[in-house]
Amino acid sequence: MRAFTKSALLAGAAWSVMSVGAYAQDAQPGATAVEEVVVTARRTEERLQETPLSISAFSGEELEERGATNVTDLQGAVPNLNIVQGRGSSDSTNIYIRGIGQPDALQTFDPAVGVYVDDVYLSRIRGTQLELLDLQRVEVLRGPQGTLYGKNTIGGAVRLVTRTPDQGPYGNASLTYGDYNERAVRISGAAPINDQWAIGGAVLIADRDGYVTDSFTYGRTYNDRNVTAARLAASWTPRDNFRLDLAADATQQRSAMTVGRLESTVYTTDLALGTRTNRQLAPAPGSEWDFRSQTTPTLPNESPLSHWGVSATATLDLSDSLTLRSITAYRELSYDDYIDIDATRFELGGDVFVGVDQTQLSQEFQLNWDNGGRLTGVGGVYYMQENIVSEQAAYGDDLFTTLGLPTGFTRTIADDLDTTSWAAYANANFDVTDALRVTAGVRYTHESKDYWRTTTQDWTIPLTGIPLIDGILQPFNLDPVFTFDVSNDWSSVSPMLSADYRLSEDAMVYARVSHGFKSGGFNGRANNPGEQQPYDPETVISYEAGAKTDWFDGRLRANVALFYNEYSDFQARVSDCVVNPATPSLPCSISLTVLNAGELITQGAELELLAAPIDNLTLEAQVGYLDASYGEFEDVRFTAFGGSRAFQTPAFSPEWTTRLAGAYAFQLGDNGSLTLGGQARYRSEMALAVDNTEVNATTRIDSMFQDAYWLYDAQLVWTSADDHYTLGLYGRNLSDEVYKTDAQEFSTVGGIRTAYYGAPRTWSVTFTARF
Repeated sequence: MRAFTKSALLAGAAWSVMSVGAYAQDAQPGATAVEEVVVTARRTEERLQETPLSISAFSGEELEERGATNVTDLQGAVPNLNIVQGRGSSDSTNIYIRGIGQPDALQTFDPAVGVYVDDVYLSRIRGTQLELLDLQRVEVLRGPQGTLYGKNTIGGAVRLVTRTPDQGPYGNASLTYGDYNERAVRISGAAPINDQWAIGGAVLIADRDGYVTDSFTYGRTYNDRNVTAARLAASWTPRDNFRLDLAADATQQRSAMTVGRLESTVYTTDLALGTRTNRQLAPAPGSEWDFRSQTTPTLPNESPLSHWGVSATATLDLSDSLTLRSITAYRELSYDDYIDIDATRFELGGDVFVGVDQTQLSQEFQLNWDNGGRLTGVGGVYYMQENIVSEQAAYGDDLFTTLGLPTGFTRTIADDLDTTSWAAYANANFDVTDALRVTAGVRYTHESKDYWRTTTQDWTIPLTGIPLIDGILQPFNLDPVFTFDVSNDWSSVSPMLSADYRLSEDAMVYARVSHGFKSGGFNGRANNPGEQQPYDPETVISYEAGAKTDWFDGRLRANVALFYNEYSDFQARVSDCVVNPATPSLPCSISLTVLNAGELITQGAELELLAAPIDNLTLEAQVGYLDASYGEFEDVRFTAFGGSRAFQTPAFSPEWTTRLAGAYAFQLGDNGSLTLGGQARYRSEMALAVDNTEVNATTRIDSMFQDAYWLYDAQLVWTSADDHYTLGLYGRNLSDEVYKTDAQEFSTVGGIRTAYYGAPRTWSVTFTARF
């Protein structure tokens, strides 16, 4: 359904404000106002309700009350946000906002939603399974943020802001025990040393058994959790106009493999005969997964990761109106992932090792201007240098046979990617009147990449030396080495213009148009000549209008946004299997290319409601509507459709996302309070892979979709009268819904199609002491 046009957005926003206002009436006595939130989404402090863009913000206390421990626990709390554990990995995050994201964790593919910790950009989607530890707040910015945040925020940004030590003294300690033998210890605190220095820190140790069992060996479990994280911070304020914040953090994960369910029939191909033999059949149509799967017994059941970094943020007031800020950071990420993509006991080319070492150095300087007049602004420069070195191997000893005899196959890869990116930006606000404000910004980004890659294919083929067999195998060019060394650079200008108007102290409407881009790059799966060609940046023009309103003396908050986005040159990974015309009876050669496929249009609406109608009662609702479709999607394989697959469904773009939640605190006098809360989360039908129809056909691949579903959570939390102690019981997925969160379409490799599932019903108990 094409429900919105650009012109309809402004009219729709105005109608929404008037509709909300129609419900205004006398406030109920004794009601408590909803919490006021201050954010820094536009690089300066301002009230959430005065920020003219779509943003959802959650305080650390609010996240703790919900029992949220990881960034993926934000799923459902933000309209049109998909944030789940990435496919086949315990340490990557698949984030889509308004239908835009990047689910492939391969080290050469850039994210489409930026993740920031204290304004330090994390350039890979691996290592972003972040623990919500000692946070001040989390901000989710929806829509492209190219002007203030730069490249790879074409879908939006997720910002984690930690507590600084000078907010102390404080201390927190919590113990958790739960289903699947879950155990976790969290400790955080901060205190001043003297008038100038304050120090703080946090530690997390968490472990949980896997909820997926190997149905072949019955001795392995998968999809567990094993993480240790620590953070040390210091604040130094030697004088009134200068402060220095120092931080160091480290995370170690020692989790088992993340395993899904094979959704297709996989097969072995005979090199000599060109015939196929099924190795494992697809599950029965409509059958529900029992959280049992398989992996190759010889593949190590581990995915160790190490992620650490240091940062220094200096703030200097040059005058009463001008502030200089410097953010310097260095980070290292390394991991050795073992992934069984096919989720079988066979080596079908989906048994993969990925070892990566990544480093990044970044520096940003900001100037903030505010003299209390009509003009305020922020400008700055940004620099980042990144290096990624990886070694990979794909094992396929069961992928081929020769005259029915076992044929060994291993593909090994080594690559090295260097990226240098720098940018300059400026953003200014001008109060035309006391009610009308205009904001304009622009950012220039230049990026260069150098990429070296080599691929080898090692075969162990029986019966070699027999002329007939050698003649059949000759076209395969056995044991080839494919090496290339390429470089390219790109630049982009990202402007933004917005206007907001205050209807009253409690109501604001706004409209904005912005530009964003996702960096160009090189195909990290290039295995054949021609696949090494660079792909260009992906760009977007975004139109948004909305309203932010408070009613009943702040007891009801109603925010609405409408948007229309046009994405050009969107980047798509296309799987192909090319047959050599000279030997049509022989198996095809696997080709995995990345191309700028065409145009993607996303449009929709979002509503966020937060109410405190009476004492001790809080009600929430978040509703997102999304209409995503391809304007163009070029793919030469779809000859029956003129080389276009624009009829397909864009991935991770459910039409509706809804969350309904509530909490009531029963007052127990000197015995504290008991809060009963719950939430219901809904997602309509959603595609889980970009490739979701058969090649050259409109036939839908049902296993690459997830039907509409509801999830139900609840918590019961006792809090002492002095607020020093809490004891909470938390239940997740109470209806034990079996649902998919991600999927992979690799049918060109032995017919592999795999889906990954959310956790079954779980419970946990957490005791917290704080001062």
